[in-house]
This record gives sequence, C-alpha cells and structure tokens, in this order.
Amino acid sequence: MKKIAAFFDIDGTLYRDSLMVEHFKKLIKYDIIDQKGWYEHARDTFMDWDKRQGNYDDYLDDVCELYVKSLIGLDKTCINFTSDQVIKLKSDRVYKYTRSRIKWHLDNNHIVIFISGSPNFLVEKMAKKYNVTDFIGSDYVFENDTFNGTVVPMWDSASKNTAINDFVEKYNIDLSKSYAYGDTNGDINMLRRVGNPIAINPTKELVNHIASDDSVSKIAKIIVERKDIVYSLSSTVDILDI
Repeated sequence: MKKIAAFFDIDGTLYRDSLMVEHFKKLIKYDIIDQKGWYEHARDTFMDWDKRQGNYDDYLDDVCELYVKSLIGLDKTCINFTSDQVIKLKSDRVYKYTRSRIKWHLDNNHIVIFISGSPNFLVEKMAKKYNVTDFIGSDYVFENDTFNGTVVPMWDSASKNTAINDFVEKYNIDLSKSYAYGDTNGDINMLRRVGNPIAINPTKELVNHIASDDSVSKIAKIIVERKDIVYSLSSTVDILDI
C-alpha cells in the first residue's frame, strides 16, 4: 500500500529566517570568519529577500557565494559547534501553522520530509529536532574533515525534483495524496507534483508560477500572515497567525 508524504521546505516555510544566514552570523559572532564580506556584499540582498522585496535567486547568488567561500578550509568540529548554536538558539523561530502541520502529519503516520537548500549539516539537525522521517539539504563536501568548497545544491527546482523521485521510490509514496509546503521558485516542482500544494508566505515569483500553471493554481492553497500581501490568482488564500 502506498504511503502519504508531506514535503517541507525549511527556510521561509517552517523556519522564519534562513538557517544558512543564521549560521553565517554565528561564524561571524565567534570570529571564525570576517564580517566585512557579509556587510559589503550580502546583507542588503538578504534583507530585501527577507522582506519579500527582492528576488530569491539574487539572494542565493550573493549569500551562497560568500558563505561557501567563507567556509572553505574550516573543519567539521568548528562547523558542528556553530551549527549546534543555531539550532539551540534559533530553531524555535518557526511558524505556528507549519509546526502544527508537521504534528498533524506525524500523528496521521505520514512520511514527513524536510527538503531544503540550506546545508545538509543544518537540515539534519533541524530534522532531528522536529522528529521527521527523512531529510535532504545541499551537500557540502568535506575532505579529511575539512570543507573543500564543493557544494551539491538542493535549492533549485530541478534538484528538488530529483530528490522527490528518490523519496517516492524509497518510501513507496503516492504523490496524488501527498502534501508539499514551500515559499519560493525552488519549491515549484514540489507543489506541482503533489495533490495538496500549500504555499507559505510565497514570494511574488512563486505566486506568478502558480498562477500560470492551471494544474497548480486550481488546487493550491496559500497561507499568509501579512494582510498587505496581494495575490492575483484564484487559489484559496488564508490569512492566519502562522
């Protein structure tokens, strides 16, 4: 018998901010990396995206490039310590709505999967905290316990699509009865492929993607917390304290 799954993006969907950016800040706080690069190249772009005024792809290009360069040569002990601090101090900053949905899915014996563009070492810790079934994030490659600068991404829709195929085979998932929760363009394939797509505070780019695809727009549900957001599509829009 096939199983029902729920695929959750993390950044902006479960967690209110970005795990990667929070980790970046911790590395700066502990003087492991220089904050100059962050303030000169990435801070403004992140703030624009965080306010949903900027493009997510621009955010990824600026922040990820700087973040990856900053991590080159760092050992796992250092990265694990700062990652633990992120989870300890920041991991409860999640939407109440999304947290309740995770609980509902687990209570109903659904397969719950975190699928995120954030580094795998952060996604793994978040997955353990919320006791979900499985997870996948961007894979940061280490050689001799030192980050070598290679990243296998999980923030684009093509990568997430491949990951979903693997999870479907691994857990015998019925996508037509499954759920997906996302907020950016990188989540569009997750939303397209399931019978119950749900967008959480989506970017304008994601809204446009949903609106242009009849197979998604007719069934997609949009959950927002800010009443100033305007959506021009026929999907169900709920304004909640999420």
